[in-house]
Amino acid sequence: MFRNFAAITILVLCFTAAGSAQTPSTADTPPATAPAKPVAKKAQPKAKAAAKQPVAAEAGPCRLGVISAVGDRFAVQKFGLTVFETEDSEVAVDGWGLDDLVVSRVRAATNNDPTVKRIAYPKSALEPFYNPTSRFLPDPREGLPAIVRGITPTAKCDRYLVVTRSKGQVPGTNLVLDGIGAYNRGVGSILRHSHLFANIALSMLDGITYERINRPFAGVGARLAAGLRITEDPLTKLDNSLFPESTSAVAGSAALRERTKTLIATNLDQMLPDYLKND
Repeated sequence: MFRNFAAITILVLCFTAAGSAQTPSTADTPPATAPAKPVAKKAQPKAKAAAKQPVAAEAGPCRLGVISAVGDRFAVQKFGLTVFETEDSEVAVDGWGLDDLVVSRVRAATNNDPTVKRIAYPKSALEPFYNPTSRFLPDPREGLPAIVRGITPTAKCDRYLVVTRSKGQVPGTNLVLDGIGAYNRGVGSILRHSHLFANIALSMLDGITYERINRPFAGVGARLAAGLRITEDPLTKLDNSLFPESTSAVAGSAALRERTKTLIATNLDQMLPDYLKND
């Protein structure tokens, strides 16, 4: 019996020692550290948008900067016997490329001189010129010299040729034709006639002082040719069927677009030589 008790005691001690040997000690084990939180990146400040430049000019030396402000407006005017029968409206014709046409005619008149540069400008820059705040006491800031100076700070051209819309009259009357467009005049629906008109003005400015450079005989040849014309000008005569009875019919009329562009090009080709003689 004593032997059995001793054997059992030895077995218990062996198992206890084995269990103690297999249990890992925690005394020397460093506590597990929590995973480090990722450092939040500071939001980088957004770069400030570059200031919008008021003018852009083609690269290279600039002898003549061309600023075409004919724009994208087509006037539709209707005249009757009295002022109460007068109707005026304007239509946007953005896709007609009238300013592109002006620049192309200037380039042609200068034999595609590479020093003749087109000057781009904010669309609203010429608004004070066309719609001044006061017509009785003109503000110099709304004149072409001040406006051109403001939109050409980096262009550095020797001279600037500015092409704008102007106002004219129906021959033999006091009826005013504004800019570029078509007019219809007459009585009732039968005794009426229609015409195109393209009233444009050219101004030459010095590239340093921005003062106007006078061209005393500019346009004389064109006016003389118009005065000697015996028959009605085929470029301006418009069939009544082509006159737009609604403004919505203007922009999509290929006939009006091409006839108008031909008239503008012809007028420019007659006017430009006098302005470019000394350039």
